[in-house]
Amino acid sequence: MSDKTHFGYQQVNEDEKPRRVGEVFRSVASSYDLMNDLMSLGLHRAWKRFALEMSGVREGSRVLDVASGSGDLAAAFARRAGPSGEVWMTDINAAMLAIGRDKLIDHGLFPALALCDAEKLPFPDAAFDCVCVAFGLRNMTHKDRALAEMARVARPGGRVLVLEFSRPWKPLARAYDAYSFSVLPRLGRLVAHDESAYRYLAESIRMHPDQETLKAMMQEAGLERVEYFNLAAGIVALHRGFKL
Repeated sequence: MSDKTHFGYQQVNEDEKPRRVGEVFRSVASSYDLMNDLMSLGLHRAWKRFALEMSGVREGSRVLDVASGSGDLAAAFARRAGPSGEVWMTDINAAMLAIGRDKLIDHGLFPALALCDAEKLPFPDAAFDCVCVAFGLRNMTHKDRALAEMARVARPGGRVLVLEFSRPWKPLARAYDAYSFSVLPRLGRLVAHDESAYRYLAESIRMHPDQETLKAMMQEAGLERVEYFNLAAGIVALHRGFKL
């Protein structure tokens, strides 16, 4: 019998979770960017800019963007790495990867693409200067395996970045919960026509490891000098570790 894991607040079989998550993102793919702007009041763009600045990516860098989604960070990495660099967009969800690919092509950017599971990355060891996952780790069934894979494909001296929702400053918790469980599902119903997908989003954030726990997980995956930076009072955190 398959082991259990969480899908939001529900307990499901591990082999069922990827399908359930896939259904969520296929449902919201066409409205994903608009919903990101509405949900975060545009702040997600600043969070991603901060991740870019902390990534160390420069002209000629090789970058892997895991769970690339609609490709905002992949586009920023591609511009920073330039024509002598190489940026790979990966996602387990074909609908999201197609949205990201088309958006980058519209901007004259042509990253390499791989439809793949973050827990089984199809790349050799020590292949990338920077490996990043933004708002994707919490949806993965085995976060420890995904982090180990990200560490494996980073070169010595390379960086692994995780940008993800986290635990906010305690005095904000009640207001944040009210927003997450009242406003987000309503936005999802009105804009994406899928209230349940955004209820899952709120639940998945609550089930994700907090800042210190994720830091320890990155260390266990083989990364060194792991640190994190709280953004928006801890609603989002950027974790960064180095492959030594």
